[in-house]
Amino acid sequence: MATFVQSAGFPILIPILLFFFPSVNSAAAATSSPPISALLLLYVFFGLLLTGDNLMYSYGLLYLPVSTYSLLCATQLAFNALFSFLLNSQKFTSLIINSLFLLTVSASLLAVNSDSDNSTKISKGKYVIGFLCTLGASAGYSLYLSLLQLSFEKVIKSENFRVVLEMQIYPSFIATCGCVVGLFASGEWSGLKTEMNDYKEGSVSYVMTLVWIAIAWQICSVGILGLIFEVSSLFSNVISTLGLPVVPVLAVIFFGDKMDGVKAIALLLALWGSISYVYQHYLDDSKSKAKARFVVSANDGSGNV
Repeated sequence: MATFVQSAGFPILIPILLFFFPSVNSAAAATSSPPISALLLLYVFFGLLLTGDNLMYSYGLLYLPVSTYSLLCATQLAFNALFSFLLNSQKFTSLIINSLFLLTVSASLLAVNSDSDNSTKISKGKYVIGFLCTLGASAGYSLYLSLLQLSFEKVIKSENFRVVLEMQIYPSFIATCGCVVGLFASGEWSGLKTEMNDYKEGSVSYVMTLVWIAIAWQICSVGILGLIFEVSSLFSNVISTLGLPVVPVLAVIFFGDKMDGVKAIALLLALWGSISYVYQHYLDDSKSKAKARFVVSANDGSGNV
């Protein structure tokens, strides 16, 4: 069920997709669009990849203490850097390396500082399964982001928000179907009614919790895809990692948790790392604009249009 809700909220995006329905004047763009068979293969592949990745994350959270789980999840930034270098020709500067290092240290500080290790009693076998699943999920999610960027650039080759929604809706549909099969095949479906009735806050709160988790996942996923589409998979992962130290701050505001020095340092490191990455993009954008102005002025001087 934890895996199911990560993809089952995709129907809320369908009305937005209809709003971005392609216009009649987009016939030229349609002729250059990839064949339907290629798109179907992409949707099925990414849907199955999402299913396996979400399932591994769910088992990791089930079998590991939160601190260990968070620390392993922080490794996805390093995996993403590797895949971005291999698949997306990502160039690494000192500012980007500094950003990746600071964000990883920030997430690791939060994990090490967590006091939940002693609250969970798990066997050694389940701990190993959880460890391997979380590490595999981090690597798989990083590969997923890099392959998405590669697909946008090499296969889809379209510059509109509709393709972002399609790349979220159709793979999520495949992933949801896979999760439904898993619910029935594992026998977990038969215990859902009992689980709902035994929920401490009541059955209505149980259903509403699942509904809002599903909606939140879709909002998050569209934002991630949008950042990949507009910038890169590595930048998208940097922004996601930035959110880790923000969670303790929100916990202080809404749940009365204590803000200790480690949490404050983690937040500052995350902000520093993100500013470094954004500043690198600012430098790159300034260089590209300066180059464009030079080309325009050179053409004007030679009499070319």
